[in-house]
Amino acid sequence: MGTLEIAADVDAKLAEVRAALASEIGGQGDVCLTCSFQAEDMLLTKLAIALDPEIPVLFLDTGYHFAETYAYRDRMAGEWGLNLINLLPEKTVAEQEAEHGLLYQTAPDRCCGLRKVEPLFKAVARYRVWITGLRREQARSRAALEERAMFALPGGKQVLKLAPLAAWTTRDVWYACEQLEIPLLPLYERGYSSIGCEPCTSLPLDPDDPRSGRWGGRKVECGIHIQPVSSS
Repeated sequence: MGTLEIAADVDAKLAEVRAALASEIGGQGDVCLTCSFQAEDMLLTKLAIALDPEIPVLFLDTGYHFAETYAYRDRMAGEWGLNLINLLPEKTVAEQEAEHGLLYQTAPDRCCGLRKVEPLFKAVARYRVWITGLRREQARSRAALEERAMFALPGGKQVLKLAPLAAWTTRDVWYACEQLEIPLLPLYERGYSSIGCEPCTSLPLDPDDPRSGRWGGRKVECGIHIQPVSSS
């Protein structure tokens, strides 16, 4: 596919994403967007704030992120005037490590549960719509990802989960970010392809699997995007 064809294809996809976002974002305060400050999320954030500059942008502040991630978050939140909401776990890193040791080494599922899943589900429960930058191409576990689906939170509440970029490729995302002049997290320049907490993120182990550098290959999801069982 030539450059002109790529441009036309991505422009058409951008129009579809803008329409999908516009159908739900109305400035009513009942829509949120989760942002890890990776490329997909930055693209969605840029498109979303054009519709509602005050849309809540939720960031999971686990305490374990790369210094570069924190610096980039602060820079972009300032430059774009984001309504950034940093979601914190119940315990600080020091408190958790004093009580349980290095859970990211001994029990990574539990660590993700405490520092990611629980804080996010608690926050998302306040909204009607949850916008995420998930894509099918990111991992085999996301191959059946739907662009629109109801998601049941623990306790039974359902929110509409939107993944407007579900069908996008990495090429699409990077091309759109370049066209929209979105500066990206500097860690990409060091070879990282999927970026989470520093202790659980390495350069990709498999060049054909962008998430192979997460959790040392022991798992591929933190638990947020796996449909939970309702406790109601």
